Amino acid sequence: MGFQYTNAFVTIGSVNFEKLVNFYTKFLEQKPVILIPNVYAEFHLVGMRLGIFKPKNTSESEFEAMSNDKPLCVYAKSKISLCLEVSNLEDAIAHLIALGYPPPGAISIASHGREIYAYDPDGNRLILHQAVTGSH
Repeated sequence: MGFQYTNAFVTIGSVNFEKLVNFYTKFLEQKPVILIPNVYAEFHLVGMRLGIFKPKNTSESEFEAMSNDKPLCVYAKSKISLCLEVSNLEDAIAHLIALGYPPPGAISIASHGREIYAYDPDGNRLILHQAVTGSH
């Protein structure tokens, strides 16, 4: 019969724990619901939870490649993206620019709406998406 799960959430491992928690605190405009300094932080988003953890010393090397300050072209290897649907894409872009993380590309138009790729301080891909309104 398989297994049953009770919840699902996304976690990001980072050796730059404080920098990443600080970014998401400002980007999401909320403090973590759970904060264990230098260990774990959790944000509650609409419909999901986002956890950030500092890897144990024995596992750090597998997270360091994405956490070093390298150009974004090196970062963009992550296969997972954190997609956030926003009500106003321009406002979301302005917010990222104010935080010092401007999206490197332009807004793209897709059948499901407009979107832009951006990256957090560790190079994790963010997709900010504004749905087409009134198309149903």
